[in-house]
Amino acid sequence: MVEQQQSSGGFMARVSTALRPFFQWLAGTRGFARVAPKIVPPLDRFVNRVTGGRVLMGDQMIPHLLLTTTGSKSGQQRESPLACLPEDGGTFLVVGSNFGREHHPAWSGNLLKTPQATVTFRGRVIPVTAALLAGADREQAWQALTRFWPLYEGYTERSGRELRVFRLSPRS
Repeated sequence: MVEQQQSSGGFMARVSTALRPFFQWLAGTRGFARVAPKIVPPLDRFVNRVTGGRVLMGDQMIPHLLLTTTGSKSGQQRESPLACLPEDGGTFLVVGSNFGREHHPAWSGNLLKTPQATVTFRGRVIPVTAALLAGADREQAWQALTRFWPLYEGYTERSGRELRVFRLSPRS
């Protein structure tokens, strides 16, 4: 049984690797930017809820987390599935790309007002504090992020803004 699971896991990894260029192309289109914000996050939240926080759809291509912030106007808890770059030491980098749209995503404004948030990553719930990166810290993180997911450069060009980059650090 374990061998079967490992071989099917290997198969899924190979399929994901093979399909990654297609999904990168798709995610970079203007049509995707128009439709995805209405479809992808609610579907991702549903899949995450059904799997007990273990699965996000995009996780098959690149790591994803579910970020829970406090709404800057409502004070209500808001969940946002996001691509992330896990770092050594348990921190995560996230980018306010908003699918390359011209406005910053709401979750990034929520973090600016209330940097304490929660991350659900592969079934683990982690309280975090967000820091908006600037200067050399942002540049270093940006280089790693664009190597990881080159679409961020295209999102910057299409949106006409500097994308916000946050480091989410675990709280004790």
